[in-house]
Amino acid sequence: MKNASQGWQSPFNFLVLATVVMAVTFAGWMAMLNNFAIEAANFNGANMGMLQSLREIPGFLAFTAVFVLLVLKEQTFALISLCLLSLGVAITGLLPTIYGLYATTVLMSIGFHYFETLNQSLSLQWFNKDEAPAKLGILLSIKSIASLITYAVIWLGFSYFSADYQWMYLLIGGVGFIIALFMFIGFPTFEMHTTQHKKLILRKEYSLYYALIFFSGARRQIFMVFAGFLMVEKFGFDVAQITALYMLNHLINIFIAPQIGQMIGHIGERKTLTIEYVGLIFVFIGYALVESASFAAALYVIDHLFFAMAIALKTYFQKIARPEDIAATAGVSFTINHIAAVVIPASFGLVWLYDKSLVFYFGAALAVCSLVLSQFVNTANVQEKLAKSV
Repeated sequence: MKNASQGWQSPFNFLVLATVVMAVTFAGWMAMLNNFAIEAANFNGANMGMLQSLREIPGFLAFTAVFVLLVLKEQTFALISLCLLSLGVAITGLLPTIYGLYATTVLMSIGFHYFETLNQSLSLQWFNKDEAPAKLGILLSIKSIASLITYAVIWLGFSYFSADYQWMYLLIGGVGFIIALFMFIGFPTFEMHTTQHKKLILRKEYSLYYALIFFSGARRQIFMVFAGFLMVEKFGFDVAQITALYMLNHLINIFIAPQIGQMIGHIGERKTLTIEYVGLIFVFIGYALVESASFAAALYVIDHLFFAMAIALKTYFQKIARPEDIAATAGVSFTINHIAAVVIPASFGLVWLYDKSLVFYFGAALAVCSLVLSQFVNTANVQEKLAKSV
């Protein structure tokens, strides 16, 4: 392949297609997961918690990406990760048992978490600091469009065409795999402006970022694992209803995400994160108290909207990081993000069996911790401070 981009073969378009693959496969997997797990694999809350803990183990091991980069370019590794993600999703429906779903989830998760690590690294290297918030917002909007289309296909399949899980998972995973293969063939290898460290990087200067990432990972697990499960178990949402809810989330995101990116560029990371965390405190308290299916659905939509503001964490890191640290720190930060994620789903799956509301009160407490930490975010003159610390 060539080493320069020509026409549509640009780094941004590479990230657009990669975002589409990730969105289609993960959205499809997630939209059917709770119903597939309950209906086909006879899951209870404890089983779901264990599955989600297993899913997060590859995220906990994301720091190992830096060692793979000793032999593979980031771009190539990202494409291999997308292929693993797509394959794991494609075969999910073929193994409708507790241990079968555990196995396909781990395979899917290896591809997903390595790709997410590399995607963050590549985007922060390919975009300059002025354009990063806006472009990340555009990519989030594209992700929502791809997810919305996927949810629409699933909704139509289950509502009107009597689709089954096996063929739907094969379709979604197969589409992702084909696009990933096209990217292998169609895109050149893009040159990187800064040579990245091929070793683990932990710096005192990044400690606030590490702390924010840790609480973000813990908090997000409660949303990812238990908010959707609440809809199915407590309020009886079926596949079509869950998918319609996801569609609404992403329809809103298509228009809101670019605006959030611009907002971050205008008001800064600290104010954006403050808005996010204050909102999430009330959302999690709402989950703990909710008795209405409609109110629960509204909370889920609002929750998803606040999580879009997490772009601010990425742009905060871009502003404080040394250029050569980005790839290595992306892997380390994903590991930190998943320390709590490995423990929370399984342990709180057991709490769930005792009292569902306690799970969400804990989520609110995590949001309070994030809110306190976010008040120390300051990107002013940070590069000068980093230079002095060398």
